[in-house]
Amino acid sequence: MVETGNISIFLAFILSVYVIVASVIGAKTKRDDLIKSAENGSLAVCFLLTIGAVSLIHALLNLDFSLKYVALNASSDLSTIYRITALWAGQAGSLLLWCLILSVYSSLVVIQNRRRSRFTPYVLATLAAVSTFFIFLIAFVESPFEKLPFVAEEGRGLNPILQNAYMAIHPLTLYLGYVGVTVPFAFGMGALLSGKLDDEWIRQSRKWALLAWTFLGLGLLLGARWAYLELGWGGYWAWDPVENAAFMPWLVGTAFVHSVMIQEKRGMLKKWNLSLIILTFFLAIFGTFVTRSGIISSVHSFAQSDIGPYFLGFIGFILIFSFAMFTLRLDDLKSDNHFDSIISRESAFIFNNLLFLGAAFTVFLGTIFPIISELVTRDKILVGPPYFNRVNVPIGLVLIFLMGVGPLISWRKASKDNLIRNFTFPVAIGVLTSVILLLFGMRHIYALISFGLCAYVTATVFVEYYRGIRVRVRRGENYLRAFGRLISKNRRRYGGYIVHLGVVLVVIGVTGSSVFVKQKEATLKTGESMSVGDFTLRFDDLNQYTTDAKHGTAASLSVFDGERKIGAMAPEKNLYKYSGNREINQETEVAILSSFTHDLYVILSNFQDGSASFRVLINPMVSWIWAGGVVLLLGAIVIMWPTPSKKEQEVLVEYSIGSKDRTAEV
Repeated sequence: MVETGNISIFLAFILSVYVIVASVIGAKTKRDDLIKSAENGSLAVCFLLTIGAVSLIHALLNLDFSLKYVALNASSDLSTIYRITALWAGQAGSLLLWCLILSVYSSLVVIQNRRRSRFTPYVLATLAAVSTFFIFLIAFVESPFEKLPFVAEEGRGLNPILQNAYMAIHPLTLYLGYVGVTVPFAFGMGALLSGKLDDEWIRQSRKWALLAWTFLGLGLLLGARWAYLELGWGGYWAWDPVENAAFMPWLVGTAFVHSVMIQEKRGMLKKWNLSLIILTFFLAIFGTFVTRSGIISSVHSFAQSDIGPYFLGFIGFILIFSFAMFTLRLDDLKSDNHFDSIISRESAFIFNNLLFLGAAFTVFLGTIFPIISELVTRDKILVGPPYFNRVNVPIGLVLIFLMGVGPLISWRKASKDNLIRNFTFPVAIGVLTSVILLLFGMRHIYALISFGLCAYVTATVFVEYYRGIRVRVRRGENYLRAFGRLISKNRRRYGGYIVHLGVVLVVIGVTGSSVFVKQKEATLKTGESMSVGDFTLRFDDLNQYTTDAKHGTAASLSVFDGERKIGAMAPEKNLYKYSGNREINQETEVAILSSFTHDLYVILSNFQDGSASFRVLINPMVSWIWAGGVVLLLGAIVIMWPTPSKKEQEVLVEYSIGSKDRTAEV
């Protein structure tokens, strides 16, 4: 299987180069046979990379310690699931996963565009060019099938902090987002290379952009959940460089999925939208570079590697080539219309975009500042959370406000009557919420503003749904059917409002858990208690155990709310027998007692015979963050759900004739 994997990767590299050449020549000479051959070549690349991935998984499952990758990332104590997830635990395996996902996306693009649009060959050539770079890395620089000069007796094992269920899906989800950005970028480049710069590339890439955005967002939330459970420091976000690396393309991608609405509706912002998708792709590749080069210290990043210079060269090529083509086509990118008024939906989206870009720039600057400072002063100056919070919290609050403006304000120019009619109720709800919280004793200014704005955005969503449902009810539909058909008839609009509600829930959770957290540390002997907020924790016992993988120590705690016992908790501290691929052999397993209003979060800091030290936090409203992620996913699914074609709708109408009940459903 090892030789099979090696050969399949080498052949995939050759075929990727062929796909580039055949696509471009086929497009230039209008030879359908060459274009068809390139499409088949893209499918073949996917098949070959699948063989390569299966070969590596086979080696991991069977613990083939003659392979360097297996010896570094697996060991005999690992369960089957973690042997499989070791595929993306190390450098070479994660690059192979990147290649595989991109090849799957490329194959889907081929299948979806069998009737070939005017620029599909250039789209395929762009996808193949990106694929060629990554396959080159695993074929000639960082091979997952590199052999050791000997067969190791035992592997170093999987890093203990990666042995978590969320790490089995978080990296995969994030990769689906990172790699997914390549597809709308390829459509944008296809439009530039072909000179076909109307709205077709937007229409064909819109759902791909939303898919990538959704996976990036879910990946960030799953990563936050993993950090919350596994790193044992009490939080879920610390502005770590690798967290930032995924956050930046998500921010710019958010600007893009909003901005394309203006191009579709008004024929404006053509230059802006192409610039946004180029920048989003650049940030996705930059994030991959940060993760894999080792130039920035992070709990998530891989060790120092030789692939950094290759990534820098590729990033430079992307920027130079993309903006050279952009400059070449400037005359063809003129807007069909102009702004009529600053008080309009177009202007709200523009302000929204500028703020997202501003947030992305501040995160980018804070992330690369240690590199810049080391180059200039030879001292690496780290930028901590205070910088990111001080700059991005005000930006975030304004973005929440604009999230409620966009749905309610008119296109082109909003009249005074329009503003009064649409904004009176939501603004009143937002102000009333802040006043009520103030009367109940809340004094934190950012929290008051944040909760008020969240109430305001929720009210705007309610207003939009209420108006749409009311119109359908007046036509004779009941409320439930009106609600369902309102969404099904305009999934993009009303699914977007569901996404807004998901974001509101996340913001509420982040605000509550950031501003109102309580914590306390104490060392207890067996039978002693400590109080935090309304809770009392009694230390009952210290239990030690040994498995094939680790030596574990668990502290047993009884939790009381007043006099009533509400549960038991068992935080752990584990010492692993194998060192892990970053020399980490200790791990803290936190204990969490969770409700929708707060989490009781307990960390076992240290222990001795008969005593133990604990750090206890009460994190309010953390569950709202995870609930927001679920709602956000639901909204994205609604938006992306396939809409029946006109032909399918005509068949449905014909089928409904003769039946009053059927007709009512159509």
